[in-house]
Amino acid sequence: MRNISAAEIARGLPWAPLETALEAVFRNGCDAPLRHRHGLAEAMLLLMPAWNARYSGVKIVHVAPGNGARGLPAVQAVYLLSDAATGQPLAMLDGGELTDRRTAAASTLAGRFLARPDSRRLLVLGAGRVGAALAEAWCDRFPIADCAVWSRNPAHAAALAARLAAHGLPARATQDPDPAGYDIVSAATLSETPLVRGAAVSPGAHVDLVGAFRPTMRESDGALLARATLVLDTRAGGLAEAGDVVQAIAEGAIAEGDVAADLAELCRGQHPGRRTAAEVTVFKSVGWAGEDLAAAALAYEAATR
Repeated sequence: MRNISAAEIARGLPWAPLETALEAVFRNGCDAPLRHRHGLAEAMLLLMPAWNARYSGVKIVHVAPGNGARGLPAVQAVYLLSDAATGQPLAMLDGGELTDRRTAAASTLAGRFLARPDSRRLLVLGAGRVGAALAEAWCDRFPIADCAVWSRNPAHAAALAARLAAHGLPARATQDPDPAGYDIVSAATLSETPLVRGAAVSPGAHVDLVGAFRPTMRESDGALLARATLVLDTRAGGLAEAGDVVQAIAEGAIAEGDVAADLAELCRGQHPGRRTAAEVTVFKSVGWAGEDLAAAALAYEAATR
């Protein structure tokens, strides 16, 4: 069995090929039940299985919000990829890098349908690993000329912005999370209170909500979802787990029928995505095991060529 490190995954999953692999799995589908969730004393354990005719896999994730104080990433994960026919283990992959990259690539994939192609100003909310991946992916896939990074901890925002700038990205830290004036707002936090309010979002903006992965969390208010064309990564996952959506429905700001599409429908051409330049669009993701399977297979094939 091959052990595939974070560095190998980064090399094997360039943004454009990864986005293409995710588009294929959303268009063609695979077997991927809703993730199993188990509350631990200080963390959440998530099990995410998926399979197709060639591969099967499962991601084992621990989400520990207190890890920041320990100097550790909040998300700890590994991925086991196996041969679907024989069950033979093929590879154990670093789940953190796999998750970061497939999450960011799913956002830019949705952004191809929902963001304005000429989007130049990006605001990233959150300076963790996923925030870093989002900044890199958006700057790779769109003509971003200004990438502002915000965090509740200004030092973290400054550190990430400096690291991104050292790699040639147009990044800077900001102490203001106000989304006004930005073409794309990409949020990857563990917030339980809204950071992005609908009244403040500029016409024509695309808002990418990544962080709130359980019903008690949210990064946006109901007013944003009410004024936007709302797309989920999957309807089943979003309606069950996405706090932004679950809470907005409970408040009466939106109804289930206000979800315009899921990402598979965009990839299959069943929904056109953005229709006007002034339209506000929102993509809400909670993660789908099919993304992990597609990314793990791509990384494995790259590592064993």
